[in-house]
Amino acid sequence: MSEDGARSEGSVTLPPKEYRRPREYNPCLDTILGRGSTSVIVRLRPHVALKYPRYQWWNQQDGQDKFVDGIKHSFKVEEEILGILGSHPRIIRFLGRSEEPKGLLFVEASQGSLQAYLDHHNSTVNLRLRIAWRFEAGEAVQYLHSKGVIHSDLRPENYLLNADNSLCLCDFGGSTSGAIDGGGLPDSGFFNPSNGWVSTVGIDMFSLGSVYYFIMTGHWPYKLPGSFASVAEKLEYEKKADTLFSEGKFPTVDDLAAGAIIHGCWRVIYKDVGTMLLEQDTLCKEVFTDVRKFSEV
Repeated sequence: MSEDGARSEGSVTLPPKEYRRPREYNPCLDTILGRGSTSVIVRLRPHVALKYPRYQWWNQQDGQDKFVDGIKHSFKVEEEILGILGSHPRIIRFLGRSEEPKGLLFVEASQGSLQAYLDHHNSTVNLRLRIAWRFEAGEAVQYLHSKGVIHSDLRPENYLLNADNSLCLCDFGGSTSGAIDGGGLPDSGFFNPSNGWVSTVGIDMFSLGSVYYFIMTGHWPYKLPGSFASVAEKLEYEKKADTLFSEGKFPTVDDLAAGAIIHGCWRVIYKDVGTMLLEQDTLCKEVFTDVRKFSEV
């Protein structure tokens, strides 16, 4: 928290509690697919999603409002990062910028986020599909790193499910690449404070371990399944997860398929994601003869 009472969330500085928020941006689009503190995602037309800012920046000068400046910066960073990444099957397909309504256009991932899907269907997802998701989640990060990009906010909400049950990664507003700095860091449960507060390959590797844990169990590390019941519960979880991870204490993974990979990600023992995926492939072949082919849920 800063001296003026402002709070930070990823790359965006949230305003102090007494702050009067700027004018909201509401392009009057009905089908909301997702909503965050700084953006809203809607279906603009069949198979096309629009991510637009919750607050307007185009009617004010830079520096007039730090909160709005942060939103503007995150949209700018996301567009630049998507330009670096180009087309890849594990990255959400970017269609370009929209001037009216304002925002960024994407091909819609029809089954929503991995978080929401497992919240509702965890008991019906078979092991083969979970293993396939692990490879796809890792392949997305491997591709990012090959392009010099650190995601900095890997979590189940930022992996989306396509119609064929395959995963793609989204939300690059907090990412970094060279001089491009979104200023993001992962949420508690996907971040180890003892690893430092700077975006690195290791930061993504640790987060990937927690994403894998969620894929295999249906819940975050040290958390019961489902949403937080209150802000107090969320804050309590953040404190607990940060403390345990900082002390090098991780949930048991002994009963999970290729659980050693998850533990290895948490301990950041792999030099890169490609090395981790090769080891995961070896371990998973003990369970499946072809882990890259999966059946329908």
